[in-house]
Amino acid sequence: MRIISYNVNGIRAALKKGFLDWLKTDPADVICLQETKALKENVDHKLFNDAGYHDYWFSAQKKGYSGVAVFTKIVPDKIELGNGHKVSDDEGRIMQLDFNDVKLINAYFPSGTSGDIRQTFKYKWLDEFFTWLNELKKKHPRLVLCGDYNIAHKEIDIHDPKGNKNSSGFLPEERKWMDKFFESGWTDSFRELHAEPHRYSWWSQRFPMVRLQNKGWRIDYINVTDPLKNKLKYAEIFPDVKHSDHCPVYLDIEI
Repeated sequence: MRIISYNVNGIRAALKKGFLDWLKTDPADVICLQETKALKENVDHKLFNDAGYHDYWFSAQKKGYSGVAVFTKIVPDKIELGNGHKVSDDEGRIMQLDFNDVKLINAYFPSGTSGDIRQTFKYKWLDEFFTWLNELKKKHPRLVLCGDYNIAHKEIDIHDPKGNKNSSGFLPEERKWMDKFFESGWTDSFRELHAEPHRYSWWSQRFPMVRLQNKGWRIDYINVTDPLKNKLKYAEIFPDVKHSDHCPVYLDIEI
């Protein structure tokens, strides 16, 4: 199964930048999108069907905000919207899709960049999500977790670790959560196959030159539970795909 995770920063904006043409190139079997910022009925989703994809959406109650979607050529056996945490579900942050005995989770982690209130919410969300994942693993040991985590894990995952030590997304508490997450039975699929530095998936839009200079952060992941670790075949990041301030991250996994 070829999987892509991609924060499109608004699906309608991405469509204006050539997203559909890219979709027609058959980039993956399953494409997990975050921050769609749209209801399904606000988008001509027949375009995606004509390109060969079934489309599933979980949008935020607040218009033009958050939201996730999955475009897939493989029909899932089961789809669940949300994970039962009301505030998170109201913001359209999590989808679950079952493919045989593998459960794929598409998640848009909260950002804390807008201030202390959202940073506090982010920490609470992370704690609740971690507990939920641990319970889920007991029933579904073969998990794939795609998404914009809004956290750069290690210094290798950010262009300026010293300058961003006090920035949301690279705070010590957030990085410790990532440590705990991986120690609990998850594998960073990209780092498992790529040890090289300067590989990023997001660049600030406030400073247009930073993408050209590759001054970015790796905050988008496709991670797998340990039972799938030996099934990883190929992983990549595609910085030249430019419909968003993020770019797609890719995993080929034998399931």
